[in-house]
Amino acid sequence: MKFPKDFLFGAASAAYQVEGAWDEDGKGVSNWDVFSKIPGKTFEGTNGDVAVDHYHRYKEDVRLMAEMGLESYRFSVSWPRIMPNGDGKVNKKGLDFYNNLINECLKYGIVPFVTLYHWDMPQVLEEKGGWTNKATIDAFVKYAETCFKAFGDRVKHWITFNETIVFCKSGYMSAAHPPAIENDQKKYFQATHNVFVAHAKSVEVYKKLKQYGEIGITHVFNPVFSIDNNEENVDAAEHANNFELYWYYDPILKGEYPEYVSNILKERNVLPDMTQDELDVLKRNADNNDFIGLNYYQPMRVAKNHDINSNEKQSPTGAAGGVYFDGYFKSVVMKDKKYTKWGWEISPEAFVDGTKMLKERYGDIKLYVTENGLGDIDLIIEDEILDVPRAKFIEEHLRAVKKAISEGVNLKGYYAWSVIDLLSWLNGYKKQYGFIYVDHNNNLARKKKYSYYWYKNVIETRGEEL
Repeated sequence: MKFPKDFLFGAASAAYQVEGAWDEDGKGVSNWDVFSKIPGKTFEGTNGDVAVDHYHRYKEDVRLMAEMGLESYRFSVSWPRIMPNGDGKVNKKGLDFYNNLINECLKYGIVPFVTLYHWDMPQVLEEKGGWTNKATIDAFVKYAETCFKAFGDRVKHWITFNETIVFCKSGYMSAAHPPAIENDQKKYFQATHNVFVAHAKSVEVYKKLKQYGEIGITHVFNPVFSIDNNEENVDAAEHANNFELYWYYDPILKGEYPEYVSNILKERNVLPDMTQDELDVLKRNADNNDFIGLNYYQPMRVAKNHDINSNEKQSPTGAAGGVYFDGYFKSVVMKDKKYTKWGWEISPEAFVDGTKMLKERYGDIKLYVTENGLGDIDLIIEDEILDVPRAKFIEEHLRAVKKAISEGVNLKGYYAWSVIDLLSWLNGYKKQYGFIYVDHNNNLARKKKYSYYWYKNVIETRGEEL
C-alpha cells in the first residue's frame, strides 16, 4: 500500500531551536532567551542565541529540504520577533523574515505548516504573569491575527499552540521551563485554561477572515495504558488519561472540560478561574477545529501508586518512570518494552491503539503526526553520519501510521522531528534528531545523513517499500 496522494510527508522545527539571531533586526527578548541563561537550567549552559543560524541560512536549509523531496515544512513563528513587547508595535523586519522563508518554501513547492506558539513568549509578558495572566490571551489573539493577515494568503495550514501540557507542566510544576515555578497546581491548571481560550479565540478570528485554510492545535500524544488487567491499575490508567489526555483534548474538541478532572480540581481548590464568556467561546469553537496535530514519541504505562511518600517524581524530560504529582498513579518502565537512550519507550503499536482511542472519543477528526522522531547520539564513521537507528525508528512508525489509516483513522500527514539537528531545549546539541547534520566545530556546516537519503526514497515511493 502506498500513502494516499493527499498525505503530506514533512519534517519540523521550532524558531528558538533553529533560528538564532536572538537580538537582531528588532526582535524582542523571549522568556527562553532569559531562562536558558540561568546557571544549571540547560545542558552545559547551551542557549538559542545562535542555535543553528537558520535565520541567516534559511535559503540553504530550504534548498536541502527540496533536494530531499520534502513536501511540507512545519516551522514556528517567534512571537517576540513579530511583536517585541508582546502586544504592541509590529516589527516589520520580523514579518520580512517569515515572508521570505514562506516564499522560499513555495519556490520549491514545499507546503508551509506554521505553528504560532512553540514556547517562546515575549519576556515582557512572562514578567506580567505569562499564561496565568488573562491579558496574555488577548495579546496572543492580536499576535495570531497579525500573522494570519501577513502570511495567510500563502499559508493554509496553521497550528496555534505546540504541546500545552509540556510548557505548562514544565513551567509551573517541575520548574524545568520558564517561568521555573515548582508544584503550583493552581497556576498550572489556570495556565492550561488560558491557553485553550486563546486557542478558541484565535480559531474564531481565523474563520472570520475567510482565508480558506485549516487551523488546529498540536498536543503531545501520550496515550496511557495499564501495565496489566488488574482493576486498580486499569483505574489508574483511566485517571491518567483524564489528566494527561482528556483535559487537553476535550475543551478543544468538545468545548467542555472532563467532569472527572473538574470535580477533583474543585475538591483540591485548584480549578481555574473561568468566566461564562470563556466557557462559551470554547463551546462555540469546538466544531471549528479542522485537525489535531499529534506529537507522538511514546505511550505511558501506569500502575496504581501505593507509596504516597515516594520521592520519585515523573521526569521533566519525558523518561518513563516516576509518580504523578497527585500521587494517584505511577509511570512504569516495563522489562518487555524497548527504550531509547533517554528512557523513552519505542512503541509504534501503541500509536495505532491510541489513535483508535481518540476516534472512539472524538469521532472522525482529521489528524496529522506533527512530530515523531528519535533523539540519539549519531554514529559518525569516516565522515559519514550513519544514523540507521533513526531511519528504523521512523520506518516502524510510518508502518504504524499506514496501519492506522487502513483501519479507518483519518491521518493526513507525517512530520518527522526534526528536519535538521537543532538545539534540544534542555539537552543542548548532544541529543540529535535531524535528517541534516550540523557541524558545530566547522562553522555550522550542513551535511546529509543516512536518514536523509532514506527519507527521500520513502517520499519518492510514497512509502510503498516500507
